[in-house]
Amino acid sequence: MKIDRLPPIAPTQWTPAQRDCAQEIIDGPRKALVEPFIPMLRSPELCTHAQRLGEYLRYRSVIGLQLSELAILVTARYWSQQVEWSIHAPIAIREGIPESVVTAIANGHDPAFEDQNQALVWTFSRQILAHQSVDGSTWSRAVDAFGEQGAVDLLGVVGYYTMLSIMMNGSQTPPPAGSAMRLPALGPLAE
Repeated sequence: MKIDRLPPIAPTQWTPAQRDCAQEIIDGPRKALVEPFIPMLRSPELCTHAQRLGEYLRYRSVIGLQLSELAILVTARYWSQQVEWSIHAPIAIREGIPESVVTAIANGHDPAFEDQNQALVWTFSRQILAHQSVDGSTWSRAVDAFGEQGAVDLLGVVGYYTMLSIMMNGSQTPPPAGSAMRLPALGPLAE
């Protein structure tokens, strides 16, 4: 088992900037200082800006919660990020991503999609992660389906959750206690 390099800081030891950042997170839609922000709290200005960006991308992006959750899962699987997976897999299922799709992603398999927008988000997210680009056909389909703002928001979701994955993989942040959904051990996926 890996040692958490940046475990929670006791609230009594927070600096004023850390306290302000943590309180903003607690007062927002997350309602708690959750795992991704525990290591990041060491840099309160970074944490504050990152959590605001994440709040937009997760709760208000034009692609909606269901498709955002799918993009988060693709990103978490790519980075083998247990915290994000354990938090977002149950949310994705609750928001209408079929459990068979979630299971396929977890196991590194191509899901069988019935919903064309979900299939498009899968393809788009995989391409930007695996190739650092999105091909012209996929880009055009995304703009047609979600508009330019939606395509930009989708890139933002993948980029933001890549940052969080790197942060938590580097700091070895453990998944929430009692989380039932875990990723099987696979290396980063290529397309």
